[in-house]
Amino acid sequence: MEHSRIADSIGIALDRFIKNKQEQFQYASGELSQLLRDIALASKVVNREVNKAGLIDIMGALGSQNSAGDEQQKLDVLAHIRFSRALTKGGEVAALISEETESFEDLNNDGKYIVAMDPLDGSSNIDVNVSIGTIFSVYRRKSPVGTPIQDEDILQRGTEQVAAGYILYGSSTMLVYTTGHGVNGFTYEHSLGEYFLSHPEMKMSLDGSIFSINEGSFKSFSPAVKAYIDYCKDQNYTARYIGSLVADLHRNMLKGGIYIYPGTAKNPNGKLRLVYECNALAYVTEQAGGLATDGKSRIMDIQPTALHQRTPFYVGSAKMVEKAMSFGL
Repeated sequence: MEHSRIADSIGIALDRFIKNKQEQFQYASGELSQLLRDIALASKVVNREVNKAGLIDIMGALGSQNSAGDEQQKLDVLAHIRFSRALTKGGEVAALISEETESFEDLNNDGKYIVAMDPLDGSSNIDVNVSIGTIFSVYRRKSPVGTPIQDEDILQRGTEQVAAGYILYGSSTMLVYTTGHGVNGFTYEHSLGEYFLSHPEMKMSLDGSIFSINEGSFKSFSPAVKAYIDYCKDQNYTARYIGSLVADLHRNMLKGGIYIYPGTAKNPNGKLRLVYECNALAYVTEQAGGLATDGKSRIMDIQPTALHQRTPFYVGSAKMVEKAMSFGL
């Protein structure tokens, strides 16, 4: 007898999964669970806007630059507003660090958490309908509730994250996150308006054969990076580079590989931001069994000194990252 779709299980919804796993949180009082739900809710709104971007006037450049000097896209600003509103109304977040603002955003509440976020990564791909994403980190506030936000709250090491993840807006929309107990991926079911567990206990393969780097900048790479890229080619590895950090990392998460954004002659510290891009993806990667480094040190051990601090980034399958580091990056 043909198996009926009626009998198919739709799986565990994100809300139920978070509730069932709440006891894993170090401070299991419900605030972090609500915070993750707020991020998920905002992502649904952003997903809606991304999906209809070609139909209404929200594509293209806004005519201004963000804190990093990159030209802001209309969807960048829209995504920042959606996440900021959701976190403000949720009341669990005291301050928001975003790529789209020069300083942190004080949400003026008694929240116990700090969120660092790139609301919409991959801006250059928006207009050409290529996958883009959201990256987020969650930290416990250190200063007393009710007092002004301090540097110790917003400049924490990656090792102090209590949760991190990313949302990929692609052929399907996925939310992938960790709270320090492994990595789980959820796929958005549009007709029901809910995320369902689709990739439980995600693990990155120990080794791989994909390398992701913008070879257009090859001439400005250091001799060590050039040597490693030549090594990858000698091994007949496959070059795959989307130019959207979330999409590139997600592919390597599922298939194994290494993503590289090194320093160059023009940008010796690379272009990726430590606080709201690299720390989050390093946490997710390590929880999935991979490694993340700046070429010399573990990414999550670096003490930030500025909100928009940049760092070289080598992330992916453990053996590939270790091999890359053996070249003296």
